[in-house]
Amino acid sequence: MSGFLRRVGGACAAHPWRVIGTWVVALVLALGLASLSGGTPRDNYDTPGLPSQQGTDLLRAGFPQFAGADARIVLHSAHGRLDAAELRDVGGRLRGVQYVDLVAPPRLSEDGDTALITVYYDRPVTDVGGKKALDHLETALAPTRAAGLRAEIGGQVSENISSVDGKAEAIGIVVALAILLAAFGSVIAAGVPLAVAFLGLGVGSAGITLIAASTDVSTIAPTLGSMVGIGVGIDYALLLVTRHVEGLRAGLPVREAAARATATAGTSVVFAGATVVLALMGLRLVRLTTYASTGFTTAVVVVAVVTSSLTLVPALCGLAGHRLLGRRARRRAAKLAAPAQPGTGQPRLTGAASQAGGGLTTRWAARIGRRPLPWALAALVLLLTLAAPVLAMRTWPQDAGSQPTSTTQRRAYDLVAANFGPGANGPLLIVADLRELPRTQLDPLVRTLRTTGDIADVQAPIVSADGSTAVIVAEPTVGPSDAKASALVRHLRADVLPPGVRITGWTAAFTDISAYLAGRIWVVVGFVVGVSLLLLLVMFRAPVVALKAAVMNLLSIAAAYGVIIAVFQWGWGVRALGLPHAVPMSSWLPLLMFVVLFGLSMDYEVFLLSRIREDWRATGDARGSVVRGLAKTGRVITSAGLIMIAVFAGFSLDPDVTVKMLGLGMAVAVLVDMTVIRMVLVPATMALLGGANWWLPGWLDRLLPHIDLHGDATATTALEPVPLPAPRDQTPTEEPAPIA
Repeated sequence: MSGFLRRVGGACAAHPWRVIGTWVVALVLALGLASLSGGTPRDNYDTPGLPSQQGTDLLRAGFPQFAGADARIVLHSAHGRLDAAELRDVGGRLRGVQYVDLVAPPRLSEDGDTALITVYYDRPVTDVGGKKALDHLETALAPTRAAGLRAEIGGQVSENISSVDGKAEAIGIVVALAILLAAFGSVIAAGVPLAVAFLGLGVGSAGITLIAASTDVSTIAPTLGSMVGIGVGIDYALLLVTRHVEGLRAGLPVREAAARATATAGTSVVFAGATVVLALMGLRLVRLTTYASTGFTTAVVVVAVVTSSLTLVPALCGLAGHRLLGRRARRRAAKLAAPAQPGTGQPRLTGAASQAGGGLTTRWAARIGRRPLPWALAALVLLLTLAAPVLAMRTWPQDAGSQPTSTTQRRAYDLVAANFGPGANGPLLIVADLRELPRTQLDPLVRTLRTTGDIADVQAPIVSADGSTAVIVAEPTVGPSDAKASALVRHLRADVLPPGVRITGWTAAFTDISAYLAGRIWVVVGFVVGVSLLLLLVMFRAPVVALKAAVMNLLSIAAAYGVIIAVFQWGWGVRALGLPHAVPMSSWLPLLMFVVLFGLSMDYEVFLLSRIREDWRATGDARGSVVRGLAKTGRVITSAGLIMIAVFAGFSLDPDVTVKMLGLGMAVAVLVDMTVIRMVLVPATMALLGGANWWLPGWLDRLLPHIDLHGDATATTALEPVPLPAPRDQTPTEEPAPIA
């Protein structure tokens, strides 16, 4: 593989304008096609096989008018009772909205100052037009608001819209640029990773829009694609630029440095990207459209940024030449380029070019190597402490009650709860199949429901026109996200409802989804961990290293879960994040975070282990290679991690609570991974294990393929062992080494 990547890197560096022109044309074409033929992301909450879906199917067959999307219009007067004429006018305007099939009679509060009007569409929420459907409702309500009434919009139409305002990406870009400038000291070198990441992200994002035109794509997919695309795009480009700059400082010609960087670091990028993609594919095992589309579309973005990194980085580096270096570094590179090693025709890496990296990183690496056991135990205790809240985790799909008060759906939710009771926001739809349940049993069923605990109100049954189905609306005493609502659904199914009667509605559906996802997560975890173990085994040919990497990734993800639970579920930081009260972890989040973070954690694992293995193969010093490998990669991992943290933390400012959780959780996970895991636990455990890290049984050695991970088949420069840092009282005389 490294031979092929070496040729790719050399060709791209030799013909930079052709490569850049090709990517610009590809971006323009992709964006053009997306604008002309692209679709709008939309959620599909159908859950085949779950009890609530069976009730939904019955409802759709017997009551077609209830089969489509709904919107809940809440009108409120601050000056007393609502006027009946105004309510009729509102109903008339709502009937004229595109795709509206039925407008239910207004439901008035006891004091008459609030009305709830439910609007039913003739098609599912995925087909009503997204933001356009909400705009049509806003237009219909404009005269009502002009007359002095308050009008808010809840229900599926408003709650199924997700938009990204770009603030999170802007914050990430600014912070990333600052970090890159500090790392490289060159505007040009700092700009290359950003340009590469955003060209790849642009093509990948256009691909998401095109996919949305032919299938349901989750509304969170573009956000997740942006988060992951920006993060890994900059990281992969940073790794390649760092290795290229290292070659320039060692005196390599520009084209050779680009080819060498692509052959070595590029192989790590390919494997890291493949791990992220395969982890995302694990979401298909959930068998829900929302997850399958999110995993596939995010994988499209990752493939795009990997491709852009492997081709655009060498092209831009070839175009920039030695301008990637500062003046002092250029003069130093010119001196190093003069003497060549006998028989190689290539410069010999000597002096500062061969150093592991000066200063703090090297001293830190040596400190970990000297006393690995105490450091390993301390890191393990910290991780387990952060992960402890997982034992109290409760999940629930986020509803309007979890959204900020700045959204119309949240304001509608609060008005309904205040005037009709919290359960009115999540009514239970009791659907009876009259082919199984005699019609005479409906009234006794209603009486039984009215005497059941935690039910506030039960409406009279409505029978379908064909007499096949009946529906009874029951309102719990609590809101849909309250644990008592889920317990009520389970109680009704197990102890109250006779055969032929099923429960549906959002509360029942969310109860089923939460339970289903809790069961499927272990299937996904097994797949992702198994595939990642196999990739690491093939890549490094070291079972101990592969197994240890998987365990440490699980620890960092568990720590991120624990922080989210403490902040959101326990309410330790919800006010700072703009939420009025504590909320459970979103049911969608554990799986999404797991597959994304496991893949991203493997990125850093691959970057670090590649350099450790490279040094070990060159020196045979198992313990010293850990110290030197950490010294070489410490600064680049720190820089890449800080960029990812900035990108993910920016998304925690998004108004959507699920995006907040995702952004904060991923930022915490990367912080833990780059500090506690990569800088402490990995080197400490590897130093403890020594040569056992690279143990490989003979039978497995014969089965595994041989992959040229370090460019051994093509590289001609001999590697020298990197000395351990000098004593502290020795004053360094060399220029600081590059971040590699």
